[in-house]
Amino acid sequence: MNFNIDGGKLLYVLGVLFAFAALLYFVSDVVFGLSITVTALLLFVAFVAFLVAGLAIDRDALDVVAYAISGLSYAVFLGYVTARYGLGETGIFLLLAASAGLFVGLGYGVRQQSLDIDRRTAAYVAVVLVAVGVVFIGADLATGDVEYTVEMQDETTISVTDEHVERDRPRVTADLWTVTATNPSPFTRPVDLPSARGCLSGVAEFGDETFPVRYEPRSFGTPDRLDGGAERTHTLTGSVPVVADDPGERTYAVERAESCDVSHDEPTIVVVFEDDTAVAV
Repeated sequence: MNFNIDGGKLLYVLGVLFAFAALLYFVSDVVFGLSITVTALLLFVAFVAFLVAGLAIDRDALDVVAYAISGLSYAVFLGYVTARYGLGETGIFLLLAASAGLFVGLGYGVRQQSLDIDRRTAAYVAVVLVAVGVVFIGADLATGDVEYTVEMQDETTISVTDEHVERDRPRVTADLWTVTATNPSPFTRPVDLPSARGCLSGVAEFGDETFPVRYEPRSFGTPDRLDGGAERTHTLTGSVPVVADDPGERTYAVERAESCDVSHDEPTIVVVFEDDTAVAV
C-alpha cells in the first residue's frame, strides 16, 4: 500500500495536538497555582495572540496552524469558564451563541475581506498581550492564595439515643470545629479544603481508632471557588464511635495534633490535618 503522507503537515498536526494537551494541563491547576480569574484571562490572551499570529503570517499553512491553536485556546477558555464559574443554562447558551457569532465573523473577514495584520502591528499587539499577562500574573502571585483558619473548641458533646444503643458498632456525628476559607486576593480562586482525619484516644474499648471527618456543608453542595475578598465557613464534623451501653450525653475533649500517635487518660478526639501548615489557628 502506498500512503502519500505529507511529513510537514503531519508535524503541524502533531504540534497542534501537543498545544491542545498543554492547554488542558495548564487549566488543571497543578502547575502554576494561579487564580481562576487569571487562568481564564491567560487562555483568552493565548486565543488573541495566536489569532493575530494567523492574521500576520502568510506562509505555507502556518496561518492555519495558528488559527487552529487559537481556536483550541478559545475552546479551552470557554470550557474552563463554564466549569469553574458554574454558569447556568442561560449563561452557557448566550456564551455559545456569542462565540458562534465571533467565529463566523472572523471567518467572513479572513475569507471575504482579506482580513490581515502587518507584522509590525502584530509585534505591537504581542508586546501588549505579554505585558498584560505579566501584570496580572504578578498581581496574582502578590495577593496571596486562599487562607484556612480553624476556630477550635476544647470539648464537644454528643448525644447517644436508643437507636444507637441497638446497633453493634454505633457512630455518632459530632460537631468539632469550624474552618473558615478566606480569599485575600481580588481574583476568584479555587477552594480546596484541607484534608483531615479524626482519632479517638482514651477510650479503652476502641484503642486508638481513627474515624472519618468531613465538612458541612459538603463540597458538592458549595462552589469550589471563592470570589475575591470573600470568605466561607464550614463546620468540621466527625463520625465518632461510641460505647452505647445506655442513652445519654457524652463529652469528649478535642485537640489538634500532628499525628494520631498520642495517648490520653480521658476520652479525647484528636484532629489531624494532612497538611498541618495549611491551616492556621
